[in-house]
Amino acid sequence: MIKRKRLGQHFLTSNSIAKSIVSEAKITKNDIVFEIGTGQGILTSLLCEKADKVISVDLDEELIKNAKLKFSHLNNLVLKSGDGLKKKDLFTIFVSNLPYSRSKDAIEWLAQTPFSHGVIMVQKEFADKLLAKSSKNRKAISIIATSAFEITAVLKVAKNNFSPPPKIDSVVLKIIQKNNLSEELIQTINKIFSYRRKTVKNILKQFNKESDIDKRVDDLSGEEIISLANQILKK
Repeated sequence: MIKRKRLGQHFLTSNSIAKSIVSEAKITKNDIVFEIGTGQGILTSLLCEKADKVISVDLDEELIKNAKLKFSHLNNLVLKSGDGLKKKDLFTIFVSNLPYSRSKDAIEWLAQTPFSHGVIMVQKEFADKLLAKSSKNRKAISIIATSAFEITAVLKVAKNNFSPPPKIDSVVLKIIQKNNLSEELIQTINKIFSYRRKTVKNILKQFNKESDIDKRVDDLSGEEIISLANQILKK
């Protein structure tokens, strides 16, 4: 269990919550589901009941070995060890109890990946960033996520539903893809937020571009930040 804590992974132990997550995913027999974090397989077998195919990936080779033994009867399950964010599999639905240490990376990866929708469980603090309404509370990942997805909080999950229990509660989010973002655009949004105290005029100077706009990043709407990023990328 020490290794899993180091990875920021906490195993979901509630079958009722697992069933709620799978139900919210609205999976049909036409769907290929991609799961990051096989863990002990609490979601995996439920996903296989609904989907045409499930691809489940975990960094821990031992957990994948255990899952192969436990789910050897499931003909529509493909189990892989390794980093799910580096896999190139095609899928329509994404379902994951995201390792807390990888949540930001996962959102950036999903923003670049074509799929229909997903259901993810993240730490409440991270969910608050994704759903932030106040410009003062926004982070770069807030802009990336809201530009790429429609996001809805569907379920709060108390920390006592995990083993080992995390220090903070979790939230299940439904994400529906509306835009694919390029890696360059995502990198540029992150750079803009590293200059968030500067005015747009001074930010653009960092990229050898000119503007008369004296607003700061916190004064811009999400759409204006995306527009600023695209302006920076324009040759």
